[in-house]
Amino acid sequence: MTVLDIETPHGPARAHVTRVRGAVGAIVLGHGAGGGVAAPDLVAAAEEAQAARFSVALVEQPYRVAGRRSPAPSPQLDAAWIAAVAHLRAKAIKGVPMVCGGRSSGARVACRTAADTGAVAVLCLAFPLHPPGRPAVTRQDELDAVTVPVLIVQGTSDPFGMPEPGPSRTVVTVAGNHGLRSGLDAVRTAVREWLPQVL
Repeated sequence: MTVLDIETPHGPARAHVTRVRGAVGAIVLGHGAGGGVAAPDLVAAAEEAQAARFSVALVEQPYRVAGRRSPAPSPQLDAAWIAAVAHLRAKAIKGVPMVCGGRSSGARVACRTAADTGAVAVLCLAFPLHPPGRPAVTRQDELDAVTVPVLIVQGTSDPFGMPEPGPSRTVVTVAGNHGLRSGLDAVRTAVREWLPQVL
């Protein structure tokens, strides 16, 4: 694994890059609002991607690199993510199709920026469809705006809601809540079966 600090408009991001020899693609994943890139579901997805011959980059947003737990505003998250993905595409994992994604907040960022990053598909782990107890405050538009294939892996008891499938959007439900910790085997299976289909 190589750790890269990447300059963005909002401070340095950090990418943990694992290159796979003879890679058929790459996947770039972001973390949740208050968590990091060591979240169990992110690690599980990354391991399955490597087994499928995808190089992997786990990206820490600048606010996390700076030691803050409270996330930056959405426009800053998106701009930093776009800059980090562009850097990775130009240098560390160039020349292959790129899937973008993440867990929770990171999934939202990947959806909002899918067109800007040139993602061929988006992987969403625990997409936060709405704040807990506030289903009227929906983020469905962020999902609907994505024009490439999307996989959402969602816990059956996630208080952030259950997204609906769509024409190019697959929703896989697994046991557990927003952390997906009790459904890691199912997370692995979902990623393993979906990734080869997007190339």
